[in-house]
Amino acid sequence: MATAHTKQHDYHLVDPSPWPFVGSFAAFVMAVGAVSWMHHMYQGAPIVFGVGLIGVLYTAASWWGDVINEAEHKHDHTRVVQISHRYGMILFIASEVMFFVAWFWAFFNSALFPADPVHATREALFGGVWPPKGIETFDPWHLPLLNTLILLTSGTTVTWAHHALLHNDRKGLKYGLILTIALGVIFSCVQAYEYSHAEFSFAGNVYGATFFMATGFHGFHVMVGSIFLLVCLIRAYKGHFTPQQHLGFEFAAWYWHFVDVVWLFLFVCIYVWGNGASAMAHGGH
Repeated sequence: MATAHTKQHDYHLVDPSPWPFVGSFAAFVMAVGAVSWMHHMYQGAPIVFGVGLIGVLYTAASWWGDVINEAEHKHDHTRVVQISHRYGMILFIASEVMFFVAWFWAFFNSALFPADPVHATREALFGGVWPPKGIETFDPWHLPLLNTLILLTSGTTVTWAHHALLHNDRKGLKYGLILTIALGVIFSCVQAYEYSHAEFSFAGNVYGATFFMATGFHGFHVMVGSIFLLVCLIRAYKGHFTPQQHLGFEFAAWYWHFVDVVWLFLFVCIYVWGNGASAMAHGGH
């Protein structure tokens, strides 16, 4: 009878887990709290939101902890399972790409047609030019360029960490991760400083809305990627990851490179091209 339950395949059938239900309930509580808080429906709305947020974070940590246990202790992540996980991460990053495509679309839809006769209100809102009249854009060759260099450098350090892991160089893995996380934190601090000195706001104009949504969501992804890499650093100090099996770190590196590439598009399109359009608009008027 014991041999009847022995696994005869390379696939991983997950154990029953409470986290999908718990996570869904916590997300529902958080959403109700957020909506109630924004509409000032009752005084305890921030507390409801906080309870839901704590539930979501606890669920995420516990669920990911189960996945780490499956990989490190139960050895359930066979070669076949790793392939399916890679497909899953590729699809996730593809969905993130389309998420940013929406913000680029919103930006260029307004930027390329500021006086579109089909949209009669654009002439009144934008003054027929892009960026709209009265908008003072950032100098792309100052803080934006600095942040570009920071992110490009972080891409090399995370690649160094991956290369070190493949050669079983644990010290190089740790140093590479530490530098990458530090650069990610510096990027976030520089962007926060830049935001605090913006000559335009999120509300009241299309330029500010599209600028802050695109760059702000990218900044959020940088923070998520930094946490992702921090978890990998903690796991590295605990002795996790081998040259043959390190999906957690590999996915963190993929995510970080995705963040780098998105920033390059943001820098070229919104900062450099947008600043050039601003210069031409002001020069012609």
